[in-house]
Amino acid sequence: MFGLKLLFWLAIILIAGSIIATQIIVRSVEAKYPPIGDFAVIDGVRMHYLDIPAGPDADLEPMVFIHGASGNARDLYGAFIDELEGRARLIFVDRPGAGYSETGSDESAPLGRQAELIAGLIDHLDIDKAVVVGHSLGGAIAAAIGVDHPEKVSGLVFLAPATHVWPGGGVTWYYDITNTPVVGRVFSETLAASGGRLVMRTGVKGVFKPNKVPSKFFERAATELVLRPQNFRYNAADVGNLYAFVEEISPRYDEISAPTLIIAGDRDDVVSTEIHSVALNNEIADSKLVILPNTGHTPAYTSTDRIVEEIELLNQKIGSDDQGMRVSG
Repeated sequence: MFGLKLLFWLAIILIAGSIIATQIIVRSVEAKYPPIGDFAVIDGVRMHYLDIPAGPDADLEPMVFIHGASGNARDLYGAFIDELEGRARLIFVDRPGAGYSETGSDESAPLGRQAELIAGLIDHLDIDKAVVVGHSLGGAIAAAIGVDHPEKVSGLVFLAPATHVWPGGGVTWYYDITNTPVVGRVFSETLAASGGRLVMRTGVKGVFKPNKVPSKFFERAATELVLRPQNFRYNAADVGNLYAFVEEISPRYDEISAPTLIIAGDRDDVVSTEIHSVALNNEIADSKLVILPNTGHTPAYTSTDRIVEEIELLNQKIGSDDQGMRVSG
């Protein structure tokens, strides 16, 4: 009996200590990576975004960047700001439930709802149309905007997108644990932050594989923000809900009429280029597929110059299409 009581109290002490350690990590991460953008309330949901104005010699369409799983607005901002600042109005958004954006409830925002809110943000910012850029899971949301809100889209750019169902529909084990009722809540509040910090660099290396992780990636992308318990749960829910979402929306990709650019690596071990990017290219009539050699899941950081070149070509196409419409009209 005494042994059971001792084990009980040791467990309580361990859990309490883990919760305290998690909160220390949360405070440290938020102090290191505070919100650096603006906030807007879109349909009752407070969203955080970075709004970088166009320069006097801007030559590109406004662009809206949607990050993938485990990310936030700083992710794609860190990849593209040096190359694109001044050339267009650039909007980098924290997806609902990621970074410093809220969801409007105690639950994660369905991915279709996230597409609606980002389209609403485009409207709120008085942007007539934008080139919508989506990476990985953000690609599915970009596709949903292209399908359901075509009036807000001048073009689409998909970077290593996750847009189709995949064999088995499985996800990484820690997402399954986090999405388990009760257990997931305990896991996210006790072990996820400290454990995540220990394995994060190894995990990021796997995402970049076979490419090297840029020296300033962690500083620029602020990936540690996802370790905060609520963000961790929302992120896990997004990944867990992705299969059903793309199963529902992918039959409608042929409705997308905006000029589209799809860029993926030939050695992406995270999201299959064949299953997602090649299939997407086959389903969108006005699309161009670029497969980068010896490239993994993060072309935004490893092939930035090439992506910018392709975006320039996409803008030329958007401009020629618009001119053709004016002439024919």
